[in-house]
Amino acid sequence: MKLIVAVIQPTKLKAVREALVGMEVTRMSVADAQGYGRQRGKTELYRGNEYQSSLLRKVAVEILVNDDFVDRTLEVLQAAARTGPEGSIGDGKIFVMSCERVIRISDGMTGPEAV
Repeated sequence: MKLIVAVIQPTKLKAVREALVGMEVTRMSVADAQGYGRQRGKTELYRGNEYQSSLLRKVAVEILVNDDFVDRTLEVLQAAARTGPEGSIGDGKIFVMSCERVIRISDGMTGPEAV
């Protein structure tokens, strides 16, 4: 089993969710996130004053999949989260981590069946 964490632009969340549901990945967690990377923040205007915002709003999508779904899930995530045909800085990152154990709280089931 693998835990996939995709940090994406908030505007791409709906497209990512629909693409994952289309390939029968229906369980995910979503959390608001802020980050700083190659975009280097942005300049904003508030009440006539200009200020530099270094942390940009992102969304973190966490998906736990069985090993046979990993490659397909990654392909769908990349395609749905990319802005434009070639992508751009700030589209996000995808992290893949091994998951040793899963326990479903409601009935105590463990392993891949608990996903």
